[in-house]
Amino acid sequence: MSTDSKNRREAKKKQAERAANQAADRRAQALRKTEPHAELRDQQRNLLAGIVRRDGQWVLGMDGRIAGESDSAAHVLAMVMAAGELHERQGTPVRLVYSDALRDAARAEAQAMGQTFEQFKDDLIARLGKKPN
Repeated sequence: MSTDSKNRREAKKKQAERAANQAADRRAQALRKTEPHAELRDQQRNLLAGIVRRDGQWVLGMDGRIAGESDSAAHVLAMVMAAGELHERQGTPVRLVYSDALRDAARAEAQAMGQTFEQFKDDLIARLGKKPN
């Protein structure tokens, strides 16, 4: 075996290793950009819904899937609160915990529209509950 072929083989190995490390770094970086802000859990501490902030978007997850994303903190917080209320009405006690940053952003949005957050939430739920004619 020539020294050239051995050098080429070693260079390919190093290049593949470098590519794998870079891919792992990109995945880790993406995870660092995702900030958890809310969790809705049942009594067994199973996660029913959650809200994270990723790349400037509020992302709502339910049942292990992304249910939607929005620029509106008020919208996603109202949705997870409505999900909690639905579980409670169906007899499943739940616990919702959310960050101050999410709460403050939601209140500020509602206030900018001339509403309290509770009014915003009630209006949103009413709009979602209406069936098209």
